Parts: sequence; structure tokens; C-alpha cells
Amino acid sequence: MDISAYLRRIAYDGPTVPSAETLRRLHRAHLLAVPFENLDIVRGREIVLDEDVFFQKIVVHGRGGFCYELNGLFAALLRNLGFPVALLSARVPDSDGHRRLEFDHLTLQVEADGLWLADVGFGDCFLEPLRLIEGLEQPQSGATYRLVCAEGRLVVERRDNANWNVLYDFSQTPRELADFVPMCRYHQTSPASHFTARNICSRASADGRITLADMRLIENQQGRRAEQLLQSETEYYAILRERFGVVLD
Repeated sequence: MDISAYLRRIAYDGPTVPSAETLRRLHRAHLLAVPFENLDIVRGREIVLDEDVFFQKIVVHGRGGFCYELNGLFAALLRNLGFPVALLSARVPDSDGHRRLEFDHLTLQVEADGLWLADVGFGDCFLEPLRLIEGLEQPQSGATYRLVCAEGRLVVERRDNANWNVLYDFSQTPRELADFVPMCRYHQTSPASHFTARNICSRASADGRITLADMRLIENQQGRRAEQLLQSETEYYAILRERFGVVLD
């Protein structure tokens, strides 16, 4: 891996020695620079689970991706820097609160002065990694997160106002990238997958998030939401390029 090119892609010029502080800074830089997006899926371009393919798409061509690509490549970067990393299988609840299938989401366990949950591929989630400590409330960026145990799995929860809401649950059993191939194929092809339903491109900002959902540009900054309806494909592609750095060939 060309580590220097990867670090330039995420505008990172800090320390690279394996430590909790390095992990925190890399995680934050990645989320601020690389968007979560499904644009290849909607256009019928196959997502192949291969680290070299991820690197070409995200680093060389300046694109984003979804969980298997983003966390798969981030795991490779961390390993190259000397961090012990495990790929973990997670399940995201559907709109009715039911958990979907195993391997629905890929998240990461990283060892750096203790164990951490790292995730640069979930979309609107924690900006910095979470300590893998059950019950510990961890505030960051205006939200509070915690991990609770349920049925032998850990559940990631975020407190919104007074309520704790489930983001996903996961097993700490280490997995291989190939284990995620069937669910990756499902999310690319099934009409039941939310990734095939609409275009999405979303990136964290220092004080919020910016999202392009089909023709709607949504900006959440310091708790304030603004929404704009785009008027043309020309405007859509200009926003992709100017606000997300994404150029589609």
C-alpha cells in the first residue's frame, strides 16, 4: 500500500506510530475527507471486495464507498501502520427495529492502548472511535454513545435527546473480507436493499454533516438543518465535485 498517498487523500499529516491518539486522529480525518456513497451501486457498477480495488477507487480516483469498501480499506491502512485490526460482522436494524442478517455491516475492532470500535463506513455515526467498554457513556460531537451487551453481542447506541437508539449490534468474532461477499452482493442487487433505492453521498464536517440524497442537498451544521432542492443534473454533478470531491466518469 502507498501509505503516503492514502494519508494525502485524507489530508492527514500527524503521527503514524500505533497509539490511541493516532487512531483517533486518523479516524476523524478519514470521515472528514472521504464520503459515504453508493453511486456505483445505483449505476450498476459491481463492488468487488478487494483491498487493491478499494485503494484505486478511494485513494487514486478520489471516490467514497460504503461500509465494506471504506472500513475494508481503513483496516488495511491501520495494519500497514502496525495496528492489530479485526473485521467484525454487524447487523443494522430496519425501520421496524428488526435486525437484518449477519454480515449486513462491516465494522472494526482495533487494538491501541486497549480495544476500540472504529467505523468510517456507517454514515452518520461517531466521529472518533469508541472504547470497547460495556456501559461506558462516551460523549463526542454533540452526541453520546455507549455499548451494551444483548444476547451475547455488543450493541452500539446513541442518545438522541432523552432516548437511546440502536445503531447496530456486532459480534467480536474476527472475520475475513471474503465472508462479507454474499451480503455485499445482496446490497448491490436486491430491490429490498436500501442501497439500490436512491443515490446517496454524505460526508462529516467539523460541526455537522452534508448529504446529497438524489436531488436534495441537506446540510446539518451545529444542530441547524438546511435543505435545498437541486434543479438539474448539471447542478447535481457540480455539487458532487465541489462539495464532496467526487467526479463520476
